[in-house]
Amino acid sequence: MIISWELGRKRASDTQMISAMKGTMSRGLVLFSIGVFLALVLNLLQVQRQVTVFPPEVLASLFSSAWWVPPSCGTAAAIIGLLYPCLDKQLGEELRYKREWSSVMRCVAVFVGINHASAKIDFANNIQLSVSLAAMSIGLWWLFDRSRSGFGLGVGIAVLATFVTQLLVYNDVYRYTEPDFLFVRSWLPCVFFSGGVTMGNIGRQLATYDSDGSCEARRKRE
Repeated sequence: MIISWELGRKRASDTQMISAMKGTMSRGLVLFSIGVFLALVLNLLQVQRQVTVFPPEVLASLFSSAWWVPPSCGTAAAIIGLLYPCLDKQLGEELRYKREWSSVMRCVAVFVGINHASAKIDFANNIQLSVSLAAMSIGLWWLFDRSRSGFGLGVGIAVLATFVTQLLVYNDVYRYTEPDFLFVRSWLPCVFFSGGVTMGNIGRQLATYDSDGSCEARRKRE
């Protein structure tokens, strides 16, 4: 009797683990696809306004061309989107507001608007532009996140992504037309910060489906 109960519990645990792995992989694929799509749209906007320029020799080569940008952004989006709910769980941070997809879509719209502002709106100088985008990025976090983990991860993502971008520009993979901050634009960390918060919100919303599924499976076993 005890042995059969133990076997049943182990089987249920294995099933739950497999289900969790499938859920994580599904969320990762969705986040990757969203990251690729946003990268294509936003990179096209930047190139059209000649904010970023790929050298002709880079675009001419298949193996060193800009094909790697969308997959790289998609991979980063998947990592960020999976990391946010995991960190929330580890820190035991409860969300201030119950998220819905309408809120997540508004967050995405604000993020696209910040990118649009960085490429199309003409400011008196780069400092004014950077301060304005920083205020909008903090506003995005305040409206749609407000968690310490979200802010901390956003800052970390901004620093790391800006550093990687500087390395790429330094190695002539691509360049900015008017660099004003160590080979790149000074507003770039603001865009990365808001992007991290946005993908984090999408990842959290997707994670709620796994949580709901786990609760339902637990109720069925009981």
